[in-house]
Amino acid sequence: MVIANPIYDVVFKRMMENEKVAKFFIGTLLDQTIETVEVKPQEFTFIKDLDQNDPEIEKYIESKIKERLTINVMRLDFIATIKTQDGAYKKVLVEIQKAKNLIDLMRFRNYLAEQYKKEDVINDEKVILPITTIYILGFKLPDIETPCIKVERKYRDLINNREIDAKSEFIEKLTHDSFVVQVERITDRYQTRLDKLLSVFEQRHFLDDTKVTKEFRHDPDNEDLKLTTDILHFAGTNPEERKKIEIEQEAWRSINAMFEDKEKEFTKKLAEQKKALDEKDKLIEELMKKLGQKE
Repeated sequence: MVIANPIYDVVFKRMMENEKVAKFFIGTLLDQTIETVEVKPQEFTFIKDLDQNDPEIEKYIESKIKERLTINVMRLDFIATIKTQDGAYKKVLVEIQKAKNLIDLMRFRNYLAEQYKKEDVINDEKVILPITTIYILGFKLPDIETPCIKVERKYRDLINNREIDAKSEFIEKLTHDSFVVQVERITDRYQTRLDKLLSVFEQRHFLDDTKVTKEFRHDPDNEDLKLTTDILHFAGTNPEERKKIEIEQEAWRSINAMFEDKEKEFTKKLAEQKKALDEKDKLIEELMKKLGQKE
């Protein structure tokens, strides 16, 4: 089966718009049964700013993306308000990051801080919800080889040196668990429910060099996975949906090129500053020697 690569924002958005798929994605990672889920993209993407009927759309991207679309294309974040089987509500933040840029670490931190400040409304009542974060990375973390990581908190009694089983609502709302998916490290393992979810993000078996579509070589043997792959199949084979992915891909090329230019410029300035500081240090050292000789 041909499916679209869900690492692209427009594809992931279409996937998560389906409530059953959103429950499958979040519930499988959190290893919890999700009773209700509401997913909302938190930023407008560049696609909404483009005229899809414009025959000069490629030129438009090149000329306009540097002016006003850079931030938006990088900030398609998803917030899901979920209710688990035990009746607890939680806010889940989902971030997709295709390339490793230092600026995004600060963006993630700032965005997370904003979410901690926001109140949510549950049953017409303002509440503060616990937060869980999910990061889908399109690059490898060098020291961690597993494709899926859970960073969880444990309560520990430091006086008696033992783990505490109880949970505090106060602490839960000030700290959070985090999940990290490294799509480049996903293998063809296909055994557990988590394996089957991760299989759609596997970055292999692409149909061409664009890496927009790939061949899904597993048998979707449960209802949730079948629905997910059906949605991705439509996104990968429908001409209009394919065009949206290609536009996003072109936008990312432009953004990455801009970051490369900025990084080169920054590195050059840093080298110049270091050279100037070295020269000053050398001059100070010579002056100190002369002063020492006079004394």
